[in-house]
Amino acid sequence: MRIHRALARAGIASRRKAEELVAAGRVTINGTVARTGQSVDPTRDAIAVDGKAIGQPVATRWFVLNKPPGVLTTRSDPEGRDTVFAFVPPEPGLTYVGRLDYMTEGVLLLTTDGEAAHRLTHPSTGVQRSYVATVRGSVKQAAAQIRAGVELEDGLVTPESVQVSPGDRPRTWDLSLVIREGRTREVRRLCEAVGLEVLRLVRTAFGPVQLGALASGASRPLTARERELVLALTQSGHD
Repeated sequence: MRIHRALARAGIASRRKAEELVAAGRVTINGTVARTGQSVDPTRDAIAVDGKAIGQPVATRWFVLNKPPGVLTTRSDPEGRDTVFAFVPPEPGLTYVGRLDYMTEGVLLLTTDGEAAHRLTHPSTGVQRSYVATVRGSVKQAAAQIRAGVELEDGLVTPESVQVSPGDRPRTWDLSLVIREGRTREVRRLCEAVGLEVLRLVRTAFGPVQLGALASGASRPLTARERELVLALTQSGHD
């Protein structure tokens, strides 16, 4: 694996900070100053930071967060607004799998396995994402348009599933969608394109990981079965 990943897996720093350590010449491999991007075998190579040997890579961690509205999916915010990292354990090297926009709620995966996170969000993997949008407007007509496919500025969107049910509030509807593309603000832009006002948007599942009864702002480790299924997606590109 790459040296910055080995440092992150050992709990030394995030991958970005690990790259900075390597670039600053503070990391050695078998007594020689490491190069950015250099490959290592942590089980055989002697890796040190500032002359201190690092431990063996720790097991990767996976969490699911029920992201609340009004929270940023980012590491830090210059304006001091809450980020998703305020709601999960402070694991070194933890990163999010894709993004949810500021007001969108629901399933957000986080992991210390940065390569798996990248593969899960790559378009070729095609992971199913399930959403429920609480909307106002001519929902039955809009749903028919969505089923037929809607052309957005970055391409055609044709959800795998589109269902409509009455919402909890007067004159609202819950529009349930299953999509695979994972484009930026895709569901909100899709609804806007067919004349629907989005009042609330919740991602209820990402691949095999369901929101279930997880409270808003709460997180939990993935189960062994969920981890197995998620990692299978990174290998096969199918769910």
